[in-house]
Amino acid sequence: MRTLSNSLILVTLFSLFVPNPLRAQWVQTNGPYGQSVYSFAVSGTNLFAGTSVGGVFLSTNNGTNWTPVNTGLGSFPFVRALAISGTDLFAGLNSGAVFRSTNNGASWTAASGGLTDPVFALAVSGANLFAGTLFGGVFLSTNNGTNWTPVNSGLGSFPFVQALAVSGTNLFAGTQTQTAGVFRSTNNGTSWIYSGVNQSVDAFAISSTNLFAGSWQGVYLSTNNGANWTAVNSGLTSPYVQALAVNGTNLFAGTNTGGNSGGVFLSTNNGTSWTEVSTGLNYMNILSLAVSGTNLFAGTGDDGGVWRRPLSQMVSVEERQSVLPAGFFLQQNYPNPFNPLTTIKYDLPRESFITLKLYDILGREVATLVNKEEHAGYKQATWDAARYASGVYFYRLQAGDFVATKKLILLR
Repeated sequence: MRTLSNSLILVTLFSLFVPNPLRAQWVQTNGPYGQSVYSFAVSGTNLFAGTSVGGVFLSTNNGTNWTPVNTGLGSFPFVRALAISGTDLFAGLNSGAVFRSTNNGASWTAASGGLTDPVFALAVSGANLFAGTLFGGVFLSTNNGTNWTPVNSGLGSFPFVQALAVSGTNLFAGTQTQTAGVFRSTNNGTSWIYSGVNQSVDAFAISSTNLFAGSWQGVYLSTNNGANWTAVNSGLTSPYVQALAVNGTNLFAGTNTGGNSGGVFLSTNNGTSWTEVSTGLNYMNILSLAVSGTNLFAGTGDDGGVWRRPLSQMVSVEERQSVLPAGFFLQQNYPNPFNPLTTIKYDLPRESFITLKLYDILGREVATLVNKEEHAGYKQATWDAARYASGVYFYRLQAGDFVATKKLILLR
């Protein structure tokens, strides 16, 4: 069994604690701590987050501070959906209720007349407010939630509607049960026709004439209001897409592949290709995304709260994919600490024979992730440490004369 020299281990232990400020990454905002974040809404400089136990939180300074704004929402409100209509903020709850606030969440009043099922999605079209529910289909209110009417003709029996989107005169519903996929209505839900995808659809995003649907099998694109769909998943290594967000020509996808794995991906060409932009995320189950100002916010599962990253950092990451790396570089693994999966990324400026190996704290080799010739570019490998004991490990990249070592922590 091969070992690392004692001097290498000692040097690595000291050097690994020095941060590299040049490596851009996500940072966790100052709350909501201990919450899974299912939804966002943006109104000017106000960013609202709907959470699994703590109700609605408000930040007016890009996540530097968060304030719970729940007066009138009841005890432990589970807010799955948020929507803004003019000066009104609406919250859809897992309890089967919708609430309305006219003062940025300072107080709430019930707006649930006729609703009984958990609300998974909200959408606004003019004076019309739509709610997508668990098994109850779509409901319509024309009076700010005072009364709701089911509008489900054509949606099938007990439709589970978990995503809604409005594009011009078209209303789209993403469904899960029975005939899963996308349905379209051109008359405010009075009637629906099946539009396609044939997958459970969790999210929508609209960019000009492009309609994107996030599904259990990746992202689908329609350029003709859902008449035809094309899978656009090249480079999307985590296919379960739970959230989508658009900023100009940039499309972001939030994914989850089970447990604490998934991440955020970016496409600058309408989904033709994707690049992962998850560096620094310790919670990889992405439930929601929102663009506010110059930042992208990610709402995470597993009580991971809200994370933030400047848009400019990620766009530059995408742009650099067309240019070869300037030099060899070994990135810090993420997440770290981890259990049991972690990703290790590295840059190769030229074709090289490389080895990427794992060692325990005593310098004993425990695993080999890569041992082959690789083309130049930006690379990554995943270590599944399910059968290894908790503790400190090291990973070592060698490519010709280049050698780099970093520390990782397996924490169960």
